[in-house]
Amino acid sequence: MSCALIAIKGRSQCKSRLAEVLAPAQRLQLVRSMLDSVISAARNARTVRHILIVSPERDCVPGDIAVLADTGCGLNGSLSAAHMTLQDLGCQEVVVLPADLPHVTAKDIDDMVRIGRSGGFAIAPDAAGIGTNALYIRSPQSFSFRFGPDSRRLHLEQALNLGLNPQVVQRAGLQFDVDSPDDLINLLESAWPTHLQA
Repeated sequence: MSCALIAIKGRSQCKSRLAEVLAPAQRLQLVRSMLDSVISAARNARTVRHILIVSPERDCVPGDIAVLADTGCGLNGSLSAAHMTLQDLGCQEVVVLPADLPHVTAKDIDDMVRIGRSGGFAIAPDAAGIGTNALYIRSPQSFSFRFGPDSRRLHLEQALNLGLNPQVVQRAGLQFDVDSPDDLINLLESAWPTHLQA
């Protein structure tokens, strides 16, 4: 069974690129709603044993889910520290998920884990095929996370350097994240059950 590691910044800092189209309270509501969706999918995934959040704050995270303090050295450094903590706790399989995948399902996560097990590593790229929207890692070695520009290529290179056999996972729920006003329009036009209150 795997551990799901969900990363999220301080809520007031999330989705700053949507500041022109959403009031601060609406952005906060959106961020919390998307995090709830990712947590729900992870809770219902059959391959996930534990869920942990990497964040500088607990905010509205349910009390039964541990929050690992953001180390303050950026997303990649915080994820690397959290990954090592999980390994020390005996969790050898880790699924890394961002908190802005509103359409992700338990089946998406289960598929990611099952596909990744064949080679010890799986990556779900974003819709553009350049970024990274989810990772599965099964390795006793530390992993250098490379979220940011060109992260798909960099993560694949890192996996190969560790002797893993990377698998690429294409699932609609893992491809769609919300970064831009256009993404927000697509989300609000879908059946996703959130209405942003002014």
